[in-house]
Amino acid sequence: MKIGFIGLGIMGEAMCANIIAKHDDTVYVYDHVQEKTDLLASKGGTACASCAEVAEKADLFITMVPKSEHVRAVCEEVLPMLNQTKTWIDMSTIDPDVSVEISQKVKQTGASFLDAPVVKSRPAAEAGKLGIYVGGTEEDYERVRPVLSYMGENIIRMGDNGKGLVMKICHNALVSQIQNGVNETSSLAERNGIDILTFAKAISYGGGQNFYLDSKKDVISRNDFTTAFSVANMHKDVHICLDLAKQCELAMPGEENAARVYDDAMEAGYGNEDFSATVKVVRGK
Repeated sequence: MKIGFIGLGIMGEAMCANIIAKHDDTVYVYDHVQEKTDLLASKGGTACASCAEVAEKADLFITMVPKSEHVRAVCEEVLPMLNQTKTWIDMSTIDPDVSVEISQKVKQTGASFLDAPVVKSRPAAEAGKLGIYVGGTEEDYERVRPVLSYMGENIIRMGDNGKGLVMKICHNALVSQIQNGVNETSSLAERNGIDILTFAKAISYGGGQNFYLDSKKDVISRNDFTTAFSVANMHKDVHICLDLAKQCELAMPGEENAARVYDDAMEAGYGNEDFSATVKVVRGK
């Protein structure tokens, strides 16, 4: 089976590199930034000149692009190449209703479509240890699971098309609220003479221990906000969550507060920094 990969950014590059290393057939690669395509070609991928070329040559292709509008653009380009022999797995984090709309267009060609957004960040992508939430038919899920296992070790089908994305949005919304709690309480501790590393150690003795604090305490201590997952990406996700909640007529005041912090972080120019940089917003307030 020939595989294609479109979108070779912070996450996509590492995910695609794992496929190239583990798959025993051709892996076609494309990004609109030529240097990114060239990098994956140097690792054993076969460079393509467009999304359409990837879709034409691959039996199964994966997309990992930033926003709903980017997946829509890919869809318009690849749709003429699709037929019953093709499978498209979109691993981007986008609006669930947009993904469902695209899945319907794809299925009209006879091709299969799954949404399979990922959780965890760049280090897990490099290690092939991502969590993957899948939306699609049971039959399609079982068929593509071996490919997904090149990139992740915790893979779960959440239901039909769009449900993988619903779960991803719920996950990231929860992370944003845990993060905001860490930001606020660690800042309070700091103003009373307790540094973040001591704070994290003390928290680990009780019920407040959490993965976010455990994994980010060192970078926060160093004020090193090198991007593993950007403020801009999480800003997008928290607003997708609020849009989804509005559609469901569900009040989420905790997420509204997290969104305000992310709005302030974007306004402050932190968009390209790691999402842990939101602590600077809370400290500043």
